[in-house]
Amino acid sequence: MHFDLKSISVQSIPEALAKVERYRLLNEPTLAESICLDVLAIVPDHQQALISLLLARTDQFDLQLLAKSAQEILTRIEGDYEQAYYAGIIWERLGHARIRAGGSGGGAAAYHALREAMAHYEHAIEFASPGNDDAILRWNTCARVIMQNPNIWPLPDEDPAQSWVHDEAGSRIADA
Repeated sequence: MHFDLKSISVQSIPEALAKVERYRLLNEPTLAESICLDVLAIVPDHQQALISLLLARTDQFDLQLLAKSAQEILTRIEGDYEQAYYAGIIWERLGHARIRAGGSGGGAAAYHALREAMAHYEHAIEFASPGNDDAILRWNTCARVIMQNPNIWPLPDEDPAQSWVHDEAGSRIADA
């Protein structure tokens, strides 16, 4: 079935984005995503809407939403800091999704996703403005999750550079 979607007005964007934040806080990421798409339909490069869309999509990783959909949005976000920081967010949330999913190989996949996030956060730190320690806070969180969970560790017989790529079913995590 197909419907012609209705357009919102440019004047309604601030209130629409406020609703996005509320829906994300209420754990309604699909509603937040829909509103972001409405904003982007009239202002395709609206940075706040793009960032909110990326976050709403990463909120859905437990629902089997493809990580590629968040990565595609990342390519549209401007700024070196923002690119590195939100790449870290994607990987960190993939790591947390793998922890929650468990299963054979889940701990190793989570470990490598979190380490990838940490690498992106380290890169973001280089571009952060004075007083913006968000990337440091995220890096520290990833480090603590790894240090406090003995199940999150690379498998000893794996190539550390490649083991994060596959889950227990042999499919690429980035495609999960």
